[in-house]
Amino acid sequence: MTDETPPHPHPHPHPRPVRVLLAEDQGMMRGALALLLGMEDDIEVVAQVAAGDEIVGAALAHRPDVALLDIELPGLSGLDAAAELRERVPGCRVLILTTFGRPGYLRRAMEAGAAGFLVKDGPVEELAGAVRRVLGGETVVDPALAAAALSAGPSPLTGRECDVLRASADGATVADVAAALHLSESTVRNYLSAAIGKTATRNRTEALREARRQGWL
Repeated sequence: MTDETPPHPHPHPHPRPVRVLLAEDQGMMRGALALLLGMEDDIEVVAQVAAGDEIVGAALAHRPDVALLDIELPGLSGLDAAAELRERVPGCRVLILTTFGRPGYLRRAMEAGAAGFLVKDGPVEELAGAVRRVLGGETVVDPALAAAALSAGPSPLTGRECDVLRASADGATVADVAAALHLSESTVRNYLSAAIGKTATRNRTEALREARRQGWL
């Protein structure tokens, strides 16, 4: 007879996997990301959506630890969804993953409460590591993009100037923009003129292109 206590059969139970929501509109990319992340022992992709306006509903239903969001999504941008997640699902950390490493996007992502910002051409190991790090409370940002964002400074455009530029896309006339935003045509022209000046461009088409290139829209 011995007085030794038998060892516990499971002295170190495995912690539950990190629950991830994946928002990406390109089916092949979404499937590849889900497959690659799912190969990690400690990560489980619990929800996949293809549109921005599906993100919050999926997060409320599946309660992910981390939401991995593309920016340019149909319905609602990843940046707008990030801000909504902060309000509706505060326990979910947001990691923005985008094709476009635009300084303005990074600044807007941080303002929306995102915990990380990576560009898609990085290795999957880096992405898996970023998921773990943001869950641990860190902020993870692509270093080259962080440097570019600091040097670029904030967007010079006001919210209304951004609204008018967006509404003027796809050949919309000043009258169309005025009707859509409930403004007078002279007010629309003033906003467009200011946006053209601030973007150092020659017309509203160039102003819109430059604002998008910088990530201000």
